[in-house]
Amino acid sequence: MTTTLTQKPISPTPTTVPKRRALRRGRAIALLFALPALLLLGALVVYPVLFSIGRSFFDASGDRFVGDDNYVEMFRDPATLKAIRNTVIWVVVAPALLTGLGLILAVLVEKIRWATAFKLLLFMPMAVSFLAAGIIFRLAYDQDPDKGVLNAAVVSVHDAFSGTSPYPTARARQGRGLTQLKDGSYETAATLSPGRSVTLGMVGVLPQDMPGGARPAYTAAAEKAAADELRGVVYLDFTPGGGGKQGQVDRDESGMPRMTVDAVRDGKTVASTTTASDGSFHFTHLSSGAYAVKLPAANFAAAYDGVSWLGPTLVTPSIIGAYLWIWTGFAMVLIGAGLATLPRDALEAARMDGANEWQIFTRITVPLLSPVLTVVFVTLVINVMKVFDLVYIIAPGPVQEDATVLATQMWLVSFGGGNNQGLGSALGVLLLLLVVPAMIFNVRRFRRSQR
Repeated sequence: MTTTLTQKPISPTPTTVPKRRALRRGRAIALLFALPALLLLGALVVYPVLFSIGRSFFDASGDRFVGDDNYVEMFRDPATLKAIRNTVIWVVVAPALLTGLGLILAVLVEKIRWATAFKLLLFMPMAVSFLAAGIIFRLAYDQDPDKGVLNAAVVSVHDAFSGTSPYPTARARQGRGLTQLKDGSYETAATLSPGRSVTLGMVGVLPQDMPGGARPAYTAAAEKAAADELRGVVYLDFTPGGGGKQGQVDRDESGMPRMTVDAVRDGKTVASTTTASDGSFHFTHLSSGAYAVKLPAANFAAAYDGVSWLGPTLVTPSIIGAYLWIWTGFAMVLIGAGLATLPRDALEAARMDGANEWQIFTRITVPLLSPVLTVVFVTLVINVMKVFDLVYIIAPGPVQEDATVLATQMWLVSFGGGNNQGLGSALGVLLLLLVVPAMIFNVRRFRRSQR
């Protein structure tokens, strides 16, 4: 006789059911609290992304399906190709410079007394909006030295070492004995022999622009030359308040000091001098013969006006410089936080073993900080791909195309005159595809660091 044993189902214990119900209730409450954020995320991120992807397959009007035509046109458009090139320059240069500067400053800040104040000072630009920063640097990069602080400094240094032209706007009065040569210099039409005097009248200079200490030229013009001497006076042929005669030195007309004057014979300069405060000059011990008096072109050269920071060549590096000013503090603070967690015993052991500070920095500090440096670098890569404000505000209209990046090109194509939102959406999708891998890398790196 066999006995069949049947196993009864195990019923949940009285405490299991309440636990499951509590778990489900907790999930429902969490979802309820997260629902507003999820709705906003869907409305502000998910929906625009999906709409842009769909819109990129339609023409400018949005009525006709064109397939991948927008993507093909995107890589044929010279402006878009230039935007891609500039974006690559941004991605390669800006994050690397910022990470390097942040690392160097974070290490150096540890060795000064007022470390907190220094960090605060460098981090303060982060509180300035990109719009305000763009306006600040647009003024700083201005070509006019009277407005742009950078060109004011450059011009000051240049003039301190190279000097400047005394009369960039001066010119000879026509028909008064001076002929302009091809190089911009002036020369007397008639030749002169020793024992003669000559008056050289100039115009084009405002009386208030005359150098300080300039004296009237009337007395100097009346002096006679010696037998072996060639004399003359360079003066401003203009009488304040009117009156006077053209081509003659009147009593109230000023001499032009610091003007270079050459004596030329047979096409060669045989003597050179500089006018005095009353505009007078003289060449002594000249042999007999015919001479021409020449005012070299250097007297009338345009004043040095600095560097064209916002020209086609330097506009992108200049904007990157403004970006560095804003984000260097961010990189320094993050790297400094990682530096504070480094094991000090390893650094002290290296010092005791005879390692110098450079060896400690390159062989211990940097390798230990590599996870932090990677996060900072990738975060900055994501940020520079989306840069828009600085480029749009700092770059003037004529060079906007030379400075454009993908974000500004997307706006210009869609709303800034192109009115082709199909092509603009394709550019937005391209920008998304470039940003997403960096974001995924950063998220995975962050999760691994948490584990």
